[in-house]
Amino acid sequence: MSSSTATESFQENASSKAYGSDQIQVLKGLEPVRKRPGMYIGSTGPRGLHHLVYEILDNAIDEAQAGYASKIDVVLYSDNSVSITDNGRGIPTDLHPDTKKSALETVLTVLHAGGKFGGSNSGYSVSGGLHGVGLSVVNALSEGLEVTVWRDGMEYKQRYSRGNPVTILTGYSLPVESRDRQGTCVRFWPDKEVFTTAIQFDYNTIGGRVRELAFLNPKLTITLKKEDNDPEKNQYDEYFYAGGLVEYVKWLNTDKKSLHDVVGFRKEIDGIAIDMALQWCSDAYSDMILGYANSIRTIDGGTHIDGFKASLTRTLNNLGKKSKIVKDKDINLSGEHVREGLTCIISVKVPSPEFEGQTKTRLGNPEVRKVVDQSVQEYLTEYLELHPDVLDSILSKSLNALKAALAAKKARELVRQKSVLRTSSLPGKLADCSSTNPEESEIFIVEGDSAGGSAKQGRDRRFQAILPLRGKILNIERKDEAAMYKNEEIQNLILGLGLGVKGEDFKKDALRYHKIIILTDADVDGAHIRTLLLTFFFRYQRALFEEGCIYVGVPPLYKVERGKQVYYCYDDEELKNLQNSFPHNASYNIQRFKGLGEMMPLQLWETTLDPERRLLKQLVVEDAAEANIVFSSLMGARVDVRKELIQNASRMVNIDQLDI
Repeated sequence: MSSSTATESFQENASSKAYGSDQIQVLKGLEPVRKRPGMYIGSTGPRGLHHLVYEILDNAIDEAQAGYASKIDVVLYSDNSVSITDNGRGIPTDLHPDTKKSALETVLTVLHAGGKFGGSNSGYSVSGGLHGVGLSVVNALSEGLEVTVWRDGMEYKQRYSRGNPVTILTGYSLPVESRDRQGTCVRFWPDKEVFTTAIQFDYNTIGGRVRELAFLNPKLTITLKKEDNDPEKNQYDEYFYAGGLVEYVKWLNTDKKSLHDVVGFRKEIDGIAIDMALQWCSDAYSDMILGYANSIRTIDGGTHIDGFKASLTRTLNNLGKKSKIVKDKDINLSGEHVREGLTCIISVKVPSPEFEGQTKTRLGNPEVRKVVDQSVQEYLTEYLELHPDVLDSILSKSLNALKAALAAKKARELVRQKSVLRTSSLPGKLADCSSTNPEESEIFIVEGDSAGGSAKQGRDRRFQAILPLRGKILNIERKDEAAMYKNEEIQNLILGLGLGVKGEDFKKDALRYHKIIILTDADVDGAHIRTLLLTFFFRYQRALFEEGCIYVGVPPLYKVERGKQVYYCYDDEELKNLQNSFPHNASYNIQRFKGLGEMMPLQLWETTLDPERRLLKQLVVEDAAEANIVFSSLMGARVDVRKELIQNASRMVNIDQLDI
């Protein structure tokens, strides 16, 4: 027996070590996309699912940027399919000389086939498409895709499934009254085999992207429609902004007190078009700079953002000294000071963009930096010299930021000097974990000592730390840097988590815990504390969201006891389902948890702390502009806007459940 086993083992090892040409796989056609979808769309969760819509939408936008389309219609159907229709030129349907298939079938089934590679044979002078994979990737990851093309007085149709055509391309003549119709309609049904979560498109998420594109393309109308089985739940919005980026900045600053009217300009140099709008607000203490290249949001910035920042800082320093507003020759305003309270949108159209990766989060063209730098300096110098009152208010705001920074210097130095690795420098109330590996360590931020006491007793000390907060932390949306650094609870958060100093580059390695879990009570105060903490994290170190470090713990709302059986329910629907599962004459007791302090340490571990059984929500920022507006509305100084928001949302509240 042992001899036979040894022989089998040896043969197995020999076969695993044998590595020849027959083990090299060649993926053909669209196989690579289905094999590794995350490489093309980022993930197989909700983000990747919505990325499919954006790929088709970007194609329609490219037609608009080229001057051929003026209207795009997006429809979310009740069967979880999506259609995007434009009135552009329509995808060509004639035979392609290389593939011997129709051009339509080529762009749908061949990777790196498209009309956006630049040069004299390109179909577009400026586009967001680079690699020629967008449409074919959507086709590969859809269990069904239907494309309709109108051009040359004809209507063409073809159906596909998982990247392969299931019908031939058919065409028929349009009626005389519709002969002039042209454009493309793509409708697709995402593949359930590929996506790890339920196939469900979020109207607001897609609406945010559509609104953004409408701001960036002032001559374009985009409609968004959601069809539901219940006609009353149908939704429809039309987006058209003739003012372009100026309107975009006004929309972003709706809830803020502006220092001046929105300033904007458009310019083209060496084939690179620049469109920019900016405005400073007196009641904002951080900046909001959004960059776009060929209508694609560059989340990680790039040369256009670098050029703008450098030019802005230099120009304002020069003008400040020239106008004698900055009297001390030794004072040099830093970028952080001049950008305090600034909202800016900068959009560039580049003939041959160099993006990093298919998801295109950073622009790399070095020539763009020079063009943006030069244009911003020329325009701002001219504008601010003609409007000295605007220059005065901007520089006053910047000088106040400098004074606040100097006033906070001692606190900042304290943050820098206190090494988070030395136990003596950690906040007194922090119950740290024994692990020194941030990747496996997690911290629960809880409200009050009673919740802190239960959590400290119920946690796993090896990798779980607890930081109780005393009351409500400072709302940093309404405070400057000096006030923020002087606040003890904020200092405890900065030191305890290892956040470093605001405005400096985020270093994930310096974090003491890679999971930061906000765990507050299920009442109004708990919701307020959670919002205050999220405001702090978003304004102080937004990269925490981008790195996926911020979570919200979900404690149970109800405990149901029936005999010796104990059930925990996390929402009203779960409680209702549980009650319906009991016999009609069943006797049971329901306890509603108001605070974590009411729970015994073992209960807290079983329901909220145990990684095997707990419910955690990871928070990410999909749309920075939308998030900025939400934080400004909820936490800003304008009460009237918040009052209107509450009134509009009042119908969503169940009055019986109001916590009064």
